[in-house]
Amino acid sequence: MTTDNSSEDLTNDDGEKAPKMPNAEKLNENLAKLEELTQRLVAAMSHKKPINPALEGPGPDLAMRATTAYMTELMRNPGKLMEQQVEFWGKSLKNYIDTQTALTAGHLTAPPFDDDSLKKDRRFSNPLWDTHPYFNYIKRQYQLNAKALTETVDHIDGIDPKERQRIAYFTRQIVDMFSPTNFLSTNPDALEKAVQTDGASLVRGLENLVADIEANDGDLLVTLADKNAFEVGKNLGVTEGSVVYRNRLFELIQYAPTTETVHETPLIIFPPWINKFYILDLKEKNSLVKWIVDQGITLYVVSWVNPDESYSDVGLADYIDEGYLTAIDQVKEICGVKQVNAIGYCIAGTTLSLTLALMKKRNDKSIKSATLFTTLTDFSDQGEFGVFLTDDFVDGIEEQVNRDGILDSYFMSRTFSFLRSNDLIYGPAIRSYMMGEAPPAFDLLYWNGDSTNLPGRMAVEYLRWLCQRDEFAKGQVRLFGETLKLKDVTVPVCAIACETDHIAAWKASYAGVQQMGSRSKTFILSESGHIAGIVNPPSKKKYGHYLNANMKLPADEWLAGAEYKEGSWWGEWGRWLASRSGKQVPARHPDDSSHKVLCDAPGTYVLARPNP
Repeated sequence: MTTDNSSEDLTNDDGEKAPKMPNAEKLNENLAKLEELTQRLVAAMSHKKPINPALEGPGPDLAMRATTAYMTELMRNPGKLMEQQVEFWGKSLKNYIDTQTALTAGHLTAPPFDDDSLKKDRRFSNPLWDTHPYFNYIKRQYQLNAKALTETVDHIDGIDPKERQRIAYFTRQIVDMFSPTNFLSTNPDALEKAVQTDGASLVRGLENLVADIEANDGDLLVTLADKNAFEVGKNLGVTEGSVVYRNRLFELIQYAPTTETVHETPLIIFPPWINKFYILDLKEKNSLVKWIVDQGITLYVVSWVNPDESYSDVGLADYIDEGYLTAIDQVKEICGVKQVNAIGYCIAGTTLSLTLALMKKRNDKSIKSATLFTTLTDFSDQGEFGVFLTDDFVDGIEEQVNRDGILDSYFMSRTFSFLRSNDLIYGPAIRSYMMGEAPPAFDLLYWNGDSTNLPGRMAVEYLRWLCQRDEFAKGQVRLFGETLKLKDVTVPVCAIACETDHIAAWKASYAGVQQMGSRSKTFILSESGHIAGIVNPPSKKKYGHYLNANMKLPADEWLAGAEYKEGSWWGEWGRWLASRSGKQVPARHPDDSSHKVLCDAPGTYVLARPNP
């Protein structure tokens, strides 16, 4: 009697395990599944909607200017560029010879690197990248190519700094895209898993790819988190509260108190309408919403609508009038107070600042103090996001929204993801499509994928007026018959910026606050980035922060003279807010006022998805 050991681990005469032999039956079965899935993939991709090419990449003029600058530099200083080329080809030839020598010897001992910067790259953590001739050669040649391209861009002279930034950024995108880890034939992790699973990992990977393309109507957007692991209102956004007001732009959530008394002055949070508010209420242990309520503050949060094409004519003026000013009036009425405190996060902080400037013109003193999270009001330094704020991209966005009525969430998600492409695009794609792994149950990544559309008019006004023309800092924004200026922001301000923020650079945030007319300004610099630096509860004792009361200093000098404090900035800010929140009064409950409770938090707008 014989047995089929093709799928079992065998041992040789020395007692060592031999490589696992493929199971022909399973392999053929998986190949048939791959063929079926390929047909589904082609069908799914056929539903892709036409997209303005301007949204797919920079205009050809950027490549032309880069080429012209390179040729000019070559003619002016041929020796320098020839030296770079000779060095590159010399290292490439040595890499080839080293590999040939190792193959001839029957083994590979990786030669030492000439450049330490090439050693550290977590994409190449598999030992085969160092021990296998094929993979080692490919890795080293890729790294040499990447370094040569980067150095070539760095050494081009006679080009505008913003153009240089764009050329460097898109060169890096090309370099990252062509990493050998992004291709099945040159990814040892994926190949090993395919062999171990008789191709099942490739089947699961193709299933994941097809599912993502089908879910996005023919476009590819990598699923970052397990969508079945979370449900807003069930295990995310669960702090107790009620919706007490609703109009076409927002729902107003009042949170239930957890203390017997509260400060007299209530607080309103205006989150960005690019994403949903529950980033501040993911779960109890890291919920800023819950923490604020526990400090004895009557808290309201604006939950913005996820707009469809019927909102195409909604602009910044509508968000200020029907959003900010209306929410402030509602909270004042509910609480029976003359003033409120307010928080604006990112784009909502920019718009809160515009609102404050308008209220100054109208002599409206309804806001007692303002807190700005990762907010830009001076756009002269656009940070990494600036590469997408030139006319080639913005013209494309304007054309797209004129046709669709909205800026679809797909474009915003993809754009922000490319700012961290290895972490938010290629890495997840490798795990999902090549390794066949399920997305992780990670609440932050789930929220990141739950983005919203933007009304067409508002998106263009924000990009043109503020991002491109920097009209607020220049005192040129015209709204409601008024010219709004940064110096018209005169209420006490506390701004929190994040040290490694790739969307709202902290120095640019600092520059904007410096120009405000407030006599009382506080600036806190948190460690980490745009989200982690804000969602940083004291219990984690993770990221620290910097404080310096002298805001007349340039940004670098401010940081050099700042006091570093360990742990979250929440406590520091909480004390700042408490000193501006008035006396203690009996705790307010959502059903205390004449305002009818419409539904429980987190409300309906945060759950709704516009029709495709």
